Amino acid sequence: MKKMQKGFTLIELMIVVAIIAILAAIALPAYQDYTVRARTTEGLARASAAKTLVAENASAGAPLAQGWTATTAATKNVAANGVALANTTGVITVTLTAAAGGGTLTLTPNSEGAALVGTATASTVPAGPITWACTASNTNKSRVPAECRG
Repeated sequence: MKKMQKGFTLIELMIVVAIIAILAAIALPAYQDYTVRARTTEGLARASAAKTLVAENASAGAPLAQGWTATTAATKNVAANGVALANTTGVITVTLTAAAGGGTLTLTPNSEGAALVGTATASTVPAGPITWACTASNTNKSRVPAECRG
């Protein structure tokens, strides 16, 4: 009687290991980019309170940063005093830590294509809805959310 082969040959196992190694070499850098991108979104989340404050103050004609209290506590992804708000323009700057790719995210408010205008005592009420433009600096553009790559 003939014996049937049982199991895999060495060459078949080597081919499977090679395929897994190639897939891992491609997947790991992409995974690291996604991880850092997720960390940068914490900065955008922390800036959301400032975005709401700017919109409310602008629609009321109040100074754009009125009522803003910067959080001083650092997190793993956002530096200490990492969210700053400019009183006259409403521009929000988020400073990221090295774990989140470093660099800064800048959120700029616009209304009808024009920048918001304010002073220390008042601001001009916007003509239309406020939109936000996000830009990233001093960091790898592939490691920031899509809205900040522009």
